[in-house]
Amino acid sequence: MLSALLPSGVAVAELFADPPHIDLHPQEAAVVAGAVDKRRREFAAVRLCARAALRRIGATPGPIVPGPKGAPQWPDGVVGSMTHCDGYRAAAVAHRTMFASIGIDAEPHAALPEGVEKLTALPEERTALSRLAVTHPRVHWDRLLFSAKESVYKAWFPLTGRWLDFMECVITPDPECRTFTADFTVPGPVVGGDRINRFTGRWHAGGDARHVVTAVTVPWPAGKWGGANRSPESLGVYAGGR
Repeated sequence: MLSALLPSGVAVAELFADPPHIDLHPQEAAVVAGAVDKRRREFAAVRLCARAALRRIGATPGPIVPGPKGAPQWPDGVVGSMTHCDGYRAAAVAHRTMFASIGIDAEPHAALPEGVEKLTALPEERTALSRLAVTHPRVHWDRLLFSAKESVYKAWFPLTGRWLDFMECVITPDPECRTFTADFTVPGPVVGGDRINRFTGRWHAGGDARHVVTAVTVPWPAGKWGGANRSPESLGVYAGGR
């Protein structure tokens, strides 16, 4: 489901049910030592996905613990993202030489709880969602917009170290191409020396789909670190990281 949304070079692993037992590294187990069973299961299962994805790109899958602000800490030279919701866990990773950042999110394919849309969607977004609900009624567009903003934030934060409010980007879904754009209303991240004021992403939902899944990849500008016109060696680094 997720791999179809991401470009070549990104490794994906997904689970639709939790295995009965998953071994955690001691550092990971300490993070959820006092958590309820549901939280421990989703925490462990999504890290099982992450380790499988890391192996697919030849990276050593060590402990993946949250950093000071909650974002997962990936091995040197790797970018990635994780997501979990009822009935679905997934991780996506790539070498930093190929992408500056990745963001993925999955949500139940159902309408948002009452009142949440007003807290997460700008007036112009709510107007667009109303139109889409008429022309493409098989998609819960409010949930898709919420998921897209979560994916955007997960790609944004590693590049900036800053919070991005729901109201600080405008999501425009394309119902035919199943893509979306995210235009920032605040200065965007600087990637390879260039300021990026728009992210683009892809989505899957609709019909009998149980989940809404969204994904964002942030490429390096051509000619910059990891860009099409430079090799890692020409920048004085090795493929595993800086």
